[in-house]
Amino acid sequence: MLTVFTPTYNRAYSLPRLYESLKAQTFVDFEWLIVDDGSTDGTKQLIEKWSNEESFIRYYRQERGGKHRAINLGVQQAKGDLFFIVDSDDYLPKDSLQLILDAYQPIKEDGRFAGMAGMRCYPHGERIGGEVKFDVLDTDNVSFREKYKVKGDVADVFKTAVLKEFPFPEFPAELFLTEDVVWDKIARKYRIRFFNRNIYICEYLPDGLSRNLSFHHRSSPQGTMLYYGTSLRDSRFGMVRHIKDAIRYWQYTCDYRGERERLPLWAYLFYPVGWFLRRKDS
Repeated sequence: MLTVFTPTYNRAYSLPRLYESLKAQTFVDFEWLIVDDGSTDGTKQLIEKWSNEESFIRYYRQERGGKHRAINLGVQQAKGDLFFIVDSDDYLPKDSLQLILDAYQPIKEDGRFAGMAGMRCYPHGERIGGEVKFDVLDTDNVSFREKYKVKGDVADVFKTAVLKEFPFPEFPAELFLTEDVVWDKIARKYRIRFFNRNIYICEYLPDGLSRNLSFHHRSSPQGTMLYYGTSLRDSRFGMVRHIKDAIRYWQYTCDYRGERERLPLWAYLFYPVGWFLRRKDS
């Protein structure tokens, strides 16, 4: 069993495309687990209608809490051995789940692996970030970026048991926490099998998280400080990345007046740059 997991908020207009792509899958031993993050646009009624037509759908609703809380709930409720996050504005090629199953079989019993990752592509088929030079690459998520210099998003498929080891932190009243907070932790213990097949189609809609990262980081300062504060201390990243993370830390959180964890002294040198960028954004 594979769990296709979709967190959604007011996406009744885009969910039908994903629904149709799931019905067209050549591999059928899956569930579609949806966590509705407090939608007010008729999402509940739409999914209830589909649930009467198809048996693979399971629906949960939570009070507005953000994608990371939805993932935490989804991981706890998932019945699948694998957990594949597919956002509500995206959809899948018809052979996506079969390609995932094929990539999973050789590593299924290998405790060194957290899962697999296929490629994301635009609707016309071009890989996001450009083409890669490998067919299969076994490494961790951080080395994939830092050592092999691969650009562009990939489509991660994790073993559900691994995600249960690494729940997302939750901060009161904050609705955003980047997934890299958890993915970077997983990379310290596990590797991923990256395979060069397109399994995920996305367009980055104007109301999506990816298009509005600056706003979400500023609106959730404790989660933002956790991410950038941890990253700028992480020896797996080079100095250029550390400097960028220090600047972003201050850019997104210089207006925060609550308690802060102490940073390395060098990071405070970049407060003026972050403060300037924050004022420029205003």
